[in-house]
Amino acid sequence: MKITVVGTGYVGLVSGVCFAEFGFDVTCVDKDQDKVSCLRNGEPTIFEPGLKKLMLKNMQAGRLVFTDDIAEAVKHTDVIFIAVGTPSQPDGSANLSYVFQAVEEIIPTVNQDAILVIKSTVPVGATRSVKEFLRQHGVELEVAFNPEFLKEGAAVEDFMHPDRIILGIESKRVKKILTALYRPLYVFNIPIQFTSLETAELSKYASNAFLAMKITFINEIANLCEVCGADVNDVALAMGLDKRIGDKFLQAGPGYGGSCFPKDTKALKSLAEKIGVSMPLVSETIRSNELRRSKMVEKILSACGNSVKDKNISVLGVTFKANTDDMRDSPSVEIVQALMEAGAVMRIYDPSFSEQAKQIFPTLRLDESVYSCCDNADAIVILTDWSEFRALNLHELRNKVRNPVIIDLRNIYTVSEVESAGFRYYSVGRKIRNN
Repeated sequence: MKITVVGTGYVGLVSGVCFAEFGFDVTCVDKDQDKVSCLRNGEPTIFEPGLKKLMLKNMQAGRLVFTDDIAEAVKHTDVIFIAVGTPSQPDGSANLSYVFQAVEEIIPTVNQDAILVIKSTVPVGATRSVKEFLRQHGVELEVAFNPEFLKEGAAVEDFMHPDRIILGIESKRVKKILTALYRPLYVFNIPIQFTSLETAELSKYASNAFLAMKITFINEIANLCEVCGADVNDVALAMGLDKRIGDKFLQAGPGYGGSCFPKDTKALKSLAEKIGVSMPLVSETIRSNELRRSKMVEKILSACGNSVKDKNISVLGVTFKANTDDMRDSPSVEIVQALMEAGAVMRIYDPSFSEQAKQIFPTLRLDESVYSCCDNADAIVILTDWSEFRALNLHELRNKVRNPVIIDLRNIYTVSEVESAGFRYYSVGRKIRNN
């Protein structure tokens, strides 16, 4: 079976590489010639553990190729995946222009027997609109919707060992072909759910909104813990042991970010408003998460004596989560910018050495190590929970800094181990210090 993936962003590239690993012939298409050139040279354009190794393996095996020629790529293919971006518009709705542009570009040369699968996250009704768009242009392709549930930093593992596969379909033929496409996963007994197009579309938004709500909820519990003397880590553990709740996404911190949760919660809210349905929980999740970042700035200022003017602030981790170079909607952006506006002298270190970070913070230099970043610091702020930060030599770090202050917004450490190294320690969801 031949597969074409249109779009080599996060979802498209991971999907294309993993389908090739399944043994299919895969062509990945992107209009960005520089990106295609980079990929052809065996260099992934995203930071994702395990991706480069699989990519090189399948390129060498001849199962994976990259091109900017979409017309040629769809001539003889069996399944076409659309995996382009659907960014937020000013009103919060999903911008579908890239999806329809990609669909329009396949029309002149597409194999009429191919199946078109929308993998981009789109609102309810969009896949059916794509089908109608094709019909208006004289093309009768069968169309399906296959949402992705990939976590950045674990995307390859998530694709190869997913919790479930959701397939929105409308015919037995599509069911048969897509079943064959995912047959390599049968050995792991992965549940495959066949639904209507609309159900599959909404399942993606509902899942992401629920996870965003869990994050927001535990952050609000953390606020309560700081005042009443409870420990949010222990509260989260107690909650997570309940199988009805589960322990995932109950880590208190600076709020959710990335390419999915902010965009998808806003798109779900926008969709509901357009059809006259009230979703106050989703609306409050968005509002609470936006307020979270300014609250973290207040925490940092308080730990620094209510002023960071002319103080050296060292930030560890700026990507929205560990094991990715993604800066999209990262809480660090607003937090770092607010500290700079307050007069802080900023230094940052992130293990990904993100090119996005260099563009967002053009006046700041990414340090080469934690210890060089923290040299002569007045305060250290941990913003991303990279594994590298979990085993720092705190005594060596204490000798580097000017003032022994650590503000740990990911609760990586216990209070006792940091304070025993001579630091004043501030974290999230633990009793607020009085000193």
